[in-house]
Amino acid sequence: MKKNIVILAMVLVAVVAVWFWDSPGKEPKGQLTEGVVGGKVEGDIPAAPAPKENRYAPSFTLNALEGTGTYNVGGKRDKVLIINFWAAWCGPCEVEAPDLKDIYEQHKDQLDLYAVNATKFDKLREAKDFVKEQQLVFPVLTDAKGDVGDLYKVFSYPMSFIIDRNGVIRHRIEGVIEREQWELYLQDVINS
Repeated sequence: MKKNIVILAMVLVAVVAVWFWDSPGKEPKGQLTEGVVGGKVEGDIPAAPAPKENRYAPSFTLNALEGTGTYNVGGKRDKVLIINFWAAWCGPCEVEAPDLKDIYEQHKDQLDLYAVNATKFDKLREAKDFVKEQQLVFPVLTDAKGDVGDLYKVFSYPMSFIIDRNGVIRHRIEGVIEREQWELYLQDVINS
């Protein structure tokens, strides 16, 4: 009986925490930035970054998997950006990889794609083997401490974010989606 009460209490705390984090009344107060003109982001965008649609993407810097440099995210960019969180042991990530490769090759003049490996929960060697096997041609980054995954509230893999040129998250994609849906999301952001 005591075990059930403890479990129930833990579930209740988790529900309250999720509600508090996602509650619309809990938006940070302070400076607001006007929405993107001509795009589909409407109204004001809170200045505080958050891993949600119509919010500024949280900034980060990560190293490349092969140690060839670092990559920065945050703020305005020349191109649309896809950030894809993945792991080598993730079956759905393997299913999604050919679509991401195709998307990048088809749209690389208009977008960048950074694949962030959940290195904290993965093996570096397996990640490198995955990249080689899938013949990925876009930058693959390592999140060795899991800080960026935490920053973006990644709780499952794959998870992707499409970020517009103003640094605003336009689409948060949890799991694998059809290639056609990717195109709809991308055209929405590329053409705005």
